[in-house]
Amino acid sequence: MADDTARYTLETITDWRAWTPKLFSFRTTRPAGFCFKAGQFVRLGVTKADGGEVWRPYSMVSAPQHDYLEFYSIVVPGGEFTTALARLGVGDAVRVNRLALGFLTLDRFADGRELWLLSTGTGLAPFVSMLYEADTWRRFEKLVVVHCVREAAELAYRDLIPTLAAEAGVPELADRLVYVPVVTREAVPGVLGQRVTTLIANGELERRVGLAFDLERSRVMICGNPGMVDDTRAVLGARGFALSRRAAPGQLAVEQYW
Repeated sequence: MADDTARYTLETITDWRAWTPKLFSFRTTRPAGFCFKAGQFVRLGVTKADGGEVWRPYSMVSAPQHDYLEFYSIVVPGGEFTTALARLGVGDAVRVNRLALGFLTLDRFADGRELWLLSTGTGLAPFVSMLYEADTWRRFEKLVVVHCVREAAELAYRDLIPTLAAEAGVPELADRLVYVPVVTREAVPGVLGQRVTTLIANGELERRVGLAFDLERSRVMICGNPGMVDDTRAVLGARGFALSRRAAPGQLAVEQYW
C-alpha cells in the first residue's frame, strides 16, 4: 500500500527482539522493488502519539538478498522517534522510504587485503549486512569486526557473527573472520575494555587481532556515534589514512547520518 506521494510504502513488523531494555531489533516486510547495497540506510517513519510523523535514517542489518528488512535500534531517552518506535510490535506498520541512501559500501575501495569494520553500539548494523554477502568474504583475506559497547549485554549479534560465512554460502572462508568485542564499563574476562580510539592509539587492538593498520593492505570502515567516528578518523588520519573518494581513492569509509 503506497502513499499518494509515492515516497514511501507502509510495511508490517514481522519480528521483534529485545536485546536489553534499551536495545532492540525488528524485521519488516520488504517493499516490492526495493533495492540497496549492503551498508546503505533508509529513512523510516512512525506516527507519534499526537498523530504527527517523525522520520530517522536506519542502516539495514539484513542483506540485499533477503526477503525482509531488519533494523537495529536503541531507545533514546526522550527521543521523539525511538519513543514512538518502541511502542510498536509485531503486526504494526512503519513507513519505509523507497530510496536507499549512503556510501558506506565496499565499492568505495578499489583494493586492499584486510577489511577492518569498526563500530560502536547500533553502528554494527551495516557490517552485519556486509557479512551476509559472499563477495565480502572472497574479496578480503581478513575481516576484522570490532564492536564496542558499554556493557556485555549490549553485544548484540555476537552469536550470529561467527556463523555469517556459512550464511553467505562460503563456510570454508570462516577462518578469515576476527571478531573483537569491546566492553568499556564492566570488566569481562578476555575482552578488551577501552575505547576504540584508545585501543588503536596504544596498539592493543592490533596486538589482539595480530594485524597492523597498513596503508597498502588495510581498508577501514567506521560506523557509530559521531564522536567515535570523528575521533577514530583523527587517530588513523595521523597514521596517513584518508577518506576514500571517487577522485582520490583512500583507505577509510565512514557513515554519519546523525
